[in-house]
Amino acid sequence: MSSAIREWLNLSLRWFHVFAGIMWVGQTYYFTWLDGQFTKLEKQANANAAAPKVWMVHSGGFYSVEKQKSLGVSPEQVRWFRWEALMTWLAGVILLILVYYIGDGLVDPDVADISKQTGIIIGVAAMIAGWIIYDLAARSPLGNSQTAFAGFGFVLTAATAWGLTHVFSGRAAYIHAGAIFGTIMTLNVWMRILPAQRKMIAATAAGEKFDPSLGAQAKLRSKHNTFLAVPVVFLMLSNHFPVATYGSRYNWEIMLALIVAGCGAAKLIREF
Repeated sequence: MSSAIREWLNLSLRWFHVFAGIMWVGQTYYFTWLDGQFTKLEKQANANAAAPKVWMVHSGGFYSVEKQKSLGVSPEQVRWFRWEALMTWLAGVILLILVYYIGDGLVDPDVADISKQTGIIIGVAAMIAGWIIYDLAARSPLGNSQTAFAGFGFVLTAATAWGLTHVFSGRAAYIHAGAIFGTIMTLNVWMRILPAQRKMIAATAAGEKFDPSLGAQAKLRSKHNTFLAVPVVFLMLSNHFPVATYGSRYNWEIMLALIVAGCGAAKLIREF
């Protein structure tokens, strides 16, 4: 592949990746904010009050959004939000392959004397293991406690940051940490949120009550995605600041600090 073609491919994929991510994260935070507004209104309303509405103004018009507990239209009329997550992740994986698995930035002999093939296996295994461990923890009693789950996540993230920076080049370590988070976010959408929503729609379309735990689990995964989104962006931007981040002798500690700061920023955004 010529350098010109490689550069245009990089540019096109990065544009697609970033724009798809903007749409995905924007929708995630919008619905998180919307759900928070409804929660406040529901606490204020009495049992016999009509369904609460959220009024907004945008682009020269007024918009009224109402939350329903049942489906008042056919399932075909329901708007799904799913492709943005998949497109963001796919573009990111292609970039990972192009830049690190085909390119030369994955391993650093001064960090670990391993082959590129070994590095690729470790990188792919880390993304798969990251999802499996996270998913099992989220479905365990640990997932019922925000404090306990956050503590578990901190310890696991610290171990991952240390491990990645002792196997890959600093830059590749940061990108793989972001890829692990991005994989968790995408699989949350496709493996946990969407299946729960399909079951909810099928039940309401049949005139039956759906299991409340379905909505609660989907809401929890969506909440986790809002906390992961900001650290992912931080990690991706770190590529452009090697002295401050991955090139530092304290690179894994800085990575951990960025992730914690990102989660803190996400909490503030959620409460705004």
